[in-house]
Amino acid sequence: MNWYKKKKDMIPSWISEEERLAIIEKSSKQVSRGVFFATIIIITSFLPVFMLTGQEGKLFHPLAYTKTFILVVDALLVITLAPVLISFILKGKFRPDHENPVNRLLERVYEPIVRAVLKWRKTTLAVNIVALLATIPLLTSLGTEFMPPLDEQSILFMPVTLPDISNSEVKRILQVQDKIIKSVPEVETVLGKAGRASTATDNSPISMIETIIKLKPKSEWRPSITKKDIVKELDAKLQIPGVINGWTQPIVNRINMLSTGIRTDVGVKVYGKNLDTIARVSEKIKSTLEGTAGISDLYVEPVTGGKYLTISPRREDLSRYGLRVDDVNEAIEFALGGASIANTIEGRKRFSINVRLAQSYRNSIETIKRLPLMSPVLGEVPLSAVADVAFENGPPMINSENAMLRGAVLFNVRERDLGGTVQEAIEKMSRAKGILPPGYYIEWSGQYENLIRGQQALIWIAPLVLLIIFLALYLAFNSLREAFLSLITVPFALIGGAYMIYFWGVNLSVAVAVGFIALFGIAVETGIVMVIYLNDAMAQLVKSKGNSADSITPADLRKYVVHGAVKRLRPKLMTVCVSLFGLVPILWSNGVGADVMTPIVLPMIGGVLTSSTHILLVTPLIFLMTKEYELRKYGKLQIHDTQH
Repeated sequence: MNWYKKKKDMIPSWISEEERLAIIEKSSKQVSRGVFFATIIIITSFLPVFMLTGQEGKLFHPLAYTKTFILVVDALLVITLAPVLISFILKGKFRPDHENPVNRLLERVYEPIVRAVLKWRKTTLAVNIVALLATIPLLTSLGTEFMPPLDEQSILFMPVTLPDISNSEVKRILQVQDKIIKSVPEVETVLGKAGRASTATDNSPISMIETIIKLKPKSEWRPSITKKDIVKELDAKLQIPGVINGWTQPIVNRINMLSTGIRTDVGVKVYGKNLDTIARVSEKIKSTLEGTAGISDLYVEPVTGGKYLTISPRREDLSRYGLRVDDVNEAIEFALGGASIANTIEGRKRFSINVRLAQSYRNSIETIKRLPLMSPVLGEVPLSAVADVAFENGPPMINSENAMLRGAVLFNVRERDLGGTVQEAIEKMSRAKGILPPGYYIEWSGQYENLIRGQQALIWIAPLVLLIIFLALYLAFNSLREAFLSLITVPFALIGGAYMIYFWGVNLSVAVAVGFIALFGIAVETGIVMVIYLNDAMAQLVKSKGNSADSITPADLRKYVVHGAVKRLRPKLMTVCVSLFGLVPILWSNGVGADVMTPIVLPMIGGVLTSSTHILLVTPLIFLMTKEYELRKYGKLQIHDTQH
């Protein structure tokens, strides 16, 4: 206490304006270069996000653009506007850090810990290495998925019926389903359709039903019920014979269909030359995949089983009655297809008026066979007298990709990660024998296709991020050793990120990878600040003791390393706290989009905590060991200018 009072009395009560500006200039030069390059490192660490393509690129490019533009301006303000504002704001008496009670408390707690770390070196390094190695089984045990499912606050029910279902039957099924769905208390509105809409972009057959289910606000739901529970309840109630249920969400379904042609989470595309063979192969694949954990809504996309009404004129009989093929075609067009006879104009809209027989006159083959034709020879004759009328089997819809016919086995993934489910399914397929005949092959598509593309991109993007960060660090310090000292914080940042996503129960996805990429820059930022002050402490040591192994003892090195670590503890902690204060509130959000944002911030929050602990404790230890090595090998310290 007496030492503190004595030192306080030595502090001048005031300084001149020139001295004040000189101190601000010196301090700005000391940290501005490091802060500037730290900001540049965060910017460059986000550049690989721009290399993502497909859905993941469209989703994360706006985030990368926004963060990049903000940080570019921030980097410029750090070296231009910030010193000017400081010169206006920091006026009056300057007080040393130890006069701040918060600083005194932090230093009183932190300094003994640093001294213990420098004393127990092997134990400290062993604990950190073990913690780092322990993340490997954690990460390998996590499931994988393309993107975390976004809760769209609604459900899309997509059942599939038999391809030869009639219009009247599909209407009846649709009405029954809507009535059952509306009976669930959490359902607000139900809107269903069967077949295709009046647009060329919708190729749905009549056997496909699409029902959009809008849910009530969660505050009106039954206690302790989730969206998964609602889907399970609806699926149990909607078990109708001949109908295969499928559950998804409106937006993600449209994205999947547009990007991959698959309307479920995963699809096994079967390519070949014959539709009947494709149908048999698809059925074999379905039977092989049945019983796989995580697979639900498994069914084969129908490529056969469609019913076609075929009317084949008999030319010999036509000539006997004095009729032509065109006479038969015109009669069929007017009776069954509907022929346009006029147009009606209502304002700017024009509508065609079509005429055809009532449904009771065209609802069976026998009725169609009795359609009258006017013969110039014998008068009225039935259609059956001059043509064969029969139903024939055929494809309900023909799909083709890569100039080949295509079928598909479709399924959704529930209660399990997508990557693990598909990997087990692939292993089952590889063990099965005699599924694919020569000339036929399969392709795994849907969300799994996007997952593989994203993983392949991230395999080379992650090393690129580290390389870019290392080059920026080298430019900041002009030293490979100092750049490595700052970069070594990155793997230790992975510790907290891995533990955070593991205990939160999050699967590895592109969103998690983007969170780790953002974490790299934040982790290095705090490390740069620490290295700057440690180098500044070494400069003070050389100034006081000289730069020679004869004048600098190991005790001197430890003393000044502790001083450099403890010095300016508050700005180091502020760097960490600013990141945490900006990220933690995202964990509390529960609105639309929270499902995607949470996996991004989880590795960042956990990584910031462990990287800051590593920087405050392990970085001074590694720095001390490198300086001791320099003294032994070169007989002096390599001092890197911190004043810039």
